[in-house]
Amino acid sequence: MCTGAISRLRSTSSATCCIPTLSLYTGRGCPAQCTFCLWPQTIGGHKYRVRSAQNVADEMAYMKRLFPQVREFFFDDDTFTANLPRAREIARKLGALGLTWSCNSRANLDYDTIRQMKDGGLRLFLVGYESGNEQILKNIKKGVTKDEMRRFTRACHQAGVVIHGTFVLGLPVETRETIEESIRFAQDLDVFSIQVSLAAPYPGTELYEQARLNGWFRQTDKTDILHDDGFQDSSLEYPELSKEEIFEAVERFYHRYYLRPKPILRIIRTMLEDKDVCVRRLREGYEFFKSMAQRRSDLATARRATTQTTAAPA
Repeated sequence: MCTGAISRLRSTSSATCCIPTLSLYTGRGCPAQCTFCLWPQTIGGHKYRVRSAQNVADEMAYMKRLFPQVREFFFDDDTFTANLPRAREIARKLGALGLTWSCNSRANLDYDTIRQMKDGGLRLFLVGYESGNEQILKNIKKGVTKDEMRRFTRACHQAGVVIHGTFVLGLPVETRETIEESIRFAQDLDVFSIQVSLAAPYPGTELYEQARLNGWFRQTDKTDILHDDGFQDSSLEYPELSKEEIFEAVERFYHRYYLRPKPILRIIRTMLEDKDVCVRRLREGYEFFKSMAQRRSDLATARRATTQTTAAPA
């Protein structure tokens, strides 16, 4: 038993899961065709290879006995809901165990499925929305429309399932207008928490080949995906949008999402409900503003370097 999973006990801060959390895999691979996603294109493949629902339930019962301190289990499969009959069966079996769990999902489930998973102990979905622009969603082969995302999100709100939504800036072909569209879309969805990343064209992905063929790389720093301090760099730029503008838009996205009454009240409510959560939220807030300041410093350094390169004599 348990030889089929890679499990990790998280006792450090997590923005989405209840602490401590145990994360594990019930399958490998993802059938989705997203052009930017590293894992299925380079590691896991597009065939979702899974363990049986009974095997997963047996392991979870064992984990419950082995780690009684765990408050939440997270299924780290790329898309746990890719095989819906199996996901529903697992939910039924976990419900009998009285476990709280979360997972990665696409934004295309109906209310009845979400409600059934909620009844089986589901607390949170981690969902990749990626963009609020329909054409960009088509360009990256997301396979889910904005209308589907809206219906899914409303169903989750209705069922009482929390969502941590992820967005990516710099996907083809981003413009100032599509960034604004994504920010407004995220505000309209109004999920519990979000993550905003920069498009990372890793070698081996379709996005990398598109960038190479279309000249979207800044030639002088084609391979730079991270700054020296570990923050993501914007590797792509487009005719209407520089990489610096894409990088700068991440902070603007966060500010315009979180610095609104509803998200602020949600955060305050969780802090009042649990002392440990209060401490975590204060630490996360400090780390967030510190990281945003460091990103601004990185951006200023990059702009100075660009100015110096442009001004240098031939």
